Formats: sequence, C-alpha cells, structure tokens
Amino acid sequence: MSDGRSPGSAPDHGAAARQPTAPAAHGWRARYHGAQTRYRGFRDGLRHRPVVDRCWRWGIGVLGTLIVIVGIILIPYPGPGWLVVFTGLAVLASEFEGARRLLHFARGRYDRWNEWQKQQHIVVRLLLFAATGAVVLVTLWLLDVFGLVADWFGIDAGWLDSPLEPFA
Repeated sequence: MSDGRSPGSAPDHGAAARQPTAPAAHGWRARYHGAQTRYRGFRDGLRHRPVVDRCWRWGIGVLGTLIVIVGIILIPYPGPGWLVVFTGLAVLASEFEGARRLLHFARGRYDRWNEWQKQQHIVVRLLLFAATGAVVLVTLWLLDVFGLVADWFGIDAGWLDSPLEPFA
C-alpha cells in the first residue's frame, strides 16, 4: 500500500477536512471593512469638491436627525425605538465627530440602564413597565387614536376624544 495506510484499514475520507486552513476572508467582518474602505474612498472623493461635500454633510445631518427624532418618538412604544435612535446616531456619526461621541456615550448609558433594571426587585420592574404603559396610553389619547377607533366602531364616547382635537 503506497498511501501510508496499514493493510485492511478503511480509507480516510476526512483527511482533507482536517487540514489547517487560513481564516476565511469572506466573513461579515471582511465585508464590513471592505464597505468601510469603499465609503472612505467615496468621501475622500467628495472632499475635493467643497460644494458637493457640504451638500452631502447637510443631507446626512438632516437624514440622521430625522431618524433620531422618529426613534425618540418610538422609545416608549413596544418595538425598536432605541435601535432606531442608535441607527440615526450611527448615520450622523458617519460624518460628525460629536455624534460619534454621543453614540458611544448613549450606548454606554443604555447598557448601564439595562443592567440596573435587571438587578431591581420585580416590583420596581413592574412599576417601570406600568409607567411606560401610561406614557404610551397618554400619547395615544392625545393623538386621538382612541377617538378614531371609537368612530370606526360607532361608539360615541366623548371621553375617548383627545383634548387637543380643537387645536387640530
């Protein structure tokens, strides 16, 4: 036998799979760094054209600010409120150093808040949950969501109407 096996042993089909291989160059980190490099090249190209660069920064500023505002509105509601805020800050951080520092600070505070909540007694956590629910209900009432749904079903309950309705 010239393949190095002893007589009567089965062929080793997994030998190739056990060979050491180089780290994969096509993982998500490689794609992220490739995209980051392409973005930097794109931005360097815009910096040579001051008017276009200024318009780009304004556009990023407006878009990121709008995303942050929507995220702040969504925070008390079930769903991805904080994720939207952090996404908006990340958009802003792509162009503004102050937003990058704020993103780092806000993520740290968010993580500390979550750790604090996990350490609290169940009563405190339930009170926080109830307070969040109260904020959601009050904002839905002020936005006249309850009055709108009552109208859909033909329910005449004036107390469901928003007190802000005369101003609309």
